[in-house]
Amino acid sequence: MSRFQVRTDLALETREKFEEDNVEIKGVRIEEESAEEGEIKITNVVIETENGAKIMGKPKGTYITLEASNLNDQEEGYHREVSKQLARVLQKLLPKQETPVSILVAGLGNREVTPDALGPRVVDNLMITRHIIREFGKYAFGKQEIHPISSIVPGVMAQTGMESLEIIRGVIQETKPDCVIAIDALAARSTKRLGRTIQVTDTGINPGSGVGNHRHGLNRESLGIPVIAIGIPTVVDAATIVSDTMQTLIEAMSQSTHLKGLGSSLDSLNDSEKYDLIRELLSPNLNTMFVTPKDIDDTIKHLSYTVSEGLNIAFGEALS
Repeated sequence: MSRFQVRTDLALETREKFEEDNVEIKGVRIEEESAEEGEIKITNVVIETENGAKIMGKPKGTYITLEASNLNDQEEGYHREVSKQLARVLQKLLPKQETPVSILVAGLGNREVTPDALGPRVVDNLMITRHIIREFGKYAFGKQEIHPISSIVPGVMAQTGMESLEIIRGVIQETKPDCVIAIDALAARSTKRLGRTIQVTDTGINPGSGVGNHRHGLNRESLGIPVIAIGIPTVVDAATIVSDTMQTLIEAMSQSTHLKGLGSSLDSLNDSEKYDLIRELLSPNLNTMFVTPKDIDDTIKHLSYTVSEGLNIAFGEALS
C-alpha cells in the first residue's frame, strides 16, 4: 500500500480516515467547538504521545482546524469574522512572555504558481512594524505594546538554489525573533475542503510535503525557536478524486437493481485489492497530478487578505 497513499496535510482528515475504518488512536485527543457567528467550526486535534504521532504520521502537538463553508464567498463581513477567529487561535499559540513577542512571518511557496502563492500573497498584505519600532520606538503606533513584525518570502529551491530552512535560519541568526509563523498552501484529501479550511499548528511545517516534494522541516528543532504554521488546502491529489469517485460509483451501483451485484462485488474488495484496481486505472502521469479549482486566482486573492487580516488583528488590533 505504500505506493498508493492519498495525500493530505490536514491532521483532521488523517484522524477522520481512522474513524472511517473504526480505528481508535490512543494518545490523540479531539475537541470541537463552533463560533457564535459565521458558521465556523473549530476542531482541535492534540497528539499527546509518541505512539499517537507515529500512527498519525505527524509530530506531537496541537493542530487547530477552522472550517468555514462559505469562505469561498466574497462577502467581506464573513471573511472578517474568519480573520477574528484566526487571530484568537494564533494568540493562544504565541509564546507567553512579559515583553511583546518579536515575530518573523515566512511566506512559503512559489509566487509564480497561483495555487502555491498563498504565503507570498499573505506577506504582501501584512503590517510590518519591526523597522519602524527600531527607528522611532514602540510609541510610533500610539500603543504601550506592539509586536515587532518582520517578514520574508524565501521562494523555492528552483528559484534560489537554497532550502527555505537555510534562508530562514540565516535571517533568524541576524534578527533574533522570538517566534516564526510560516504560511503555506496545503494538499487536502477532500475536495470540499479546498479553500474552505485553515489549519494552524504549533509543530511547524515541511514545505512541499503536500505534493510529495519533501524539503527540510521548519520547526523548533531546526530553527531553535517556536514555529507556528498556517496552511490552507488549495490542491487535491488526482488519486483522491479517483478513489472518491470509485466509492461513489460503488454506492450508486448498490442502489441499482441491475448493478447491485457488481456494486456488492466491488464493495467486498479489501484495501489492497482496491489499491491494485486504482493503480491500473491511473497512468504514471495522472498518479503525480494535482488538481486545483478553476477560480483559484480569486480564491488565493481573498484568502490571502483573510489570513493577513487575521495576523494583523492578532498582532495589533484589539479583538471586539
